[in-house]
Amino acid sequence: MTTPAPLLEADVPRPVLDVIARLHELGHAVFLVGGCVRDTLRGVHPKDFDVATSALPEEVQRAFRKVIPTGIQHGTVTVVQGSTHVEVTTFRSEGDYHDGRRPSAVTFEQDIVKDLSRRDFTINAMAWNPLTHELADPFGGQQDLKARVVRCVGSAVERFSEDGLRPMRAVRFAAVLDFTLDPGTQAAIPETLPVFRKVAHERVREEFVKLLLSKREAFGLELLATTGLLDVFLPELARADAEAARLARTAAAAEPVDVEIRLAALLADLVTPQQAEEIGVRLKFPTKTIERVKLLISHAALERHVADSDPALRRLLAKVGLANVEALTSVARARIQARDPSRLPEMDALIGRLHGLAVSKPPLSAKELALNGGAIMATLGVGPSPIVGEATRFLLERVLDEPSLNEAETLKEMVLSWRQSRGS
Repeated sequence: MTTPAPLLEADVPRPVLDVIARLHELGHAVFLVGGCVRDTLRGVHPKDFDVATSALPEEVQRAFRKVIPTGIQHGTVTVVQGSTHVEVTTFRSEGDYHDGRRPSAVTFEQDIVKDLSRRDFTINAMAWNPLTHELADPFGGQQDLKARVVRCVGSAVERFSEDGLRPMRAVRFAAVLDFTLDPGTQAAIPETLPVFRKVAHERVREEFVKLLLSKREAFGLELLATTGLLDVFLPELARADAEAARLARTAAAAEPVDVEIRLAALLADLVTPQQAEEIGVRLKFPTKTIERVKLLISHAALERHVADSDPALRRLLAKVGLANVEALTSVARARIQARDPSRLPEMDALIGRLHGLAVSKPPLSAKELALNGGAIMATLGVGPSPIVGEATRFLLERVLDEPSLNEAETLKEMVLSWRQSRGS
C-alpha cells in the first residue's frame, strides 16, 4: 500500500519516534494509532500521539529507564522521555461489556488488526509506523475520511452496546469534523439508548461541550435530537417546540466560542434561571460555570432595555458585574440575530452604550463608594447600627444616578442632608 503524503510529511515528536524505534529494535510490532493517524491524514497536527505495540506491558517497562504503570491492567503504560510522556498500549482484544462502559476482560494480542477491530469508528481504526511507513487500515478508514463520513467498525449495534458513550462520540465527531453520519451507524443509535443511559453524566458533558464549541453545533444538536440522545440528558431542549428548538440551536452559534456563552444562548429562551441551574448540576458542570450561565440567562433579554436611561443601565451593570458584560452582550446579540435580525441595529446601539458605560468604570457597589461604613458613622456621629446600612444604600442609589457625585466631601454633605430630611 502506498503511504499517503500527509503521513510521509508528518512531524512526529522525537521522543515518540525514539520510543517506536526502541520497541522496533527489540523486535516488537509498533504503530501510532487512533486519532493521531486520523488527524495527520486530514492535514491537522495531532495533539497527542498514542503508541500501540505487540510488546507486553512488562516488556515495555524493561525497555525504558522510566515507565509509569498508568493502566497496566489494561496494557497501558506511560514512557517518560525527558519532559515528554508517551502512552504505550499493548495490542488487545476485549471480552463482553456488562456495564456499557468497560470490557469484562482484556486479552493481549500480537496482531494489530485484532487491536483495531475493537475500536469505535473506521477513521479511528488505522495504525501507522513512521519509521517503516507501514500503514494498517483494515476497515476502510482512509476511504471514510475522504468521504467525510463517521462509520462504526463492524456492527454499529455491537459497538454502541459495548460502550454507551460511542453514539454521543459519533455525533460529536460528525459535528466537529464537519462529516456526515453513516446511515447504518445513525440507525443503530435509537435501539442502543438503554446503554447510553448508563453513561456517567460527566462523560456525556465532556462530549456535549466539544460538540457545542464546534463550528457545526446546530447540526450536531439537531442530530442529537433526531437520534434520541438529547432527550436522555437535555430533555428541556429535546422536548421544546420545534421552532423554539431551532431558534435555540441557531443562537448557540454565539461568539466568542465559549462554553458558558454558548450554553446560555442555547437555553436562554427555553428555561428559567433555576432550571438552568438544575441542568448544570445534572450534567456535573463546575459550580462557577453553573452560576455564570444562570446569571447570563437571567439578564439575556437585553432588548427590554433598549430605551433605558444611563442610570437604569448602570443599575443593570451593577446586577451583572462588569466582568460579565462582554459575555452577556454576546448572548443577547446571538438571541436577537436568531429570532429577529431586524432588531440588530438597536441591539448593537444598546451594546455600544453598555460597553461605553462599562469602560468608564462607574461605582456600582457599596465598596466602591468614596465614603465607607466607618466614614459614614463618623459623619453621622453614630456607632454600628441599621442607619449605616440605610445611608449606604441611599448614597449608592444617588451615585448610580450620577457617578460624578462619588467624592468624599460631596457624599458627606448628602448623607447629612439625608439624615436631616428623615428627622433623625
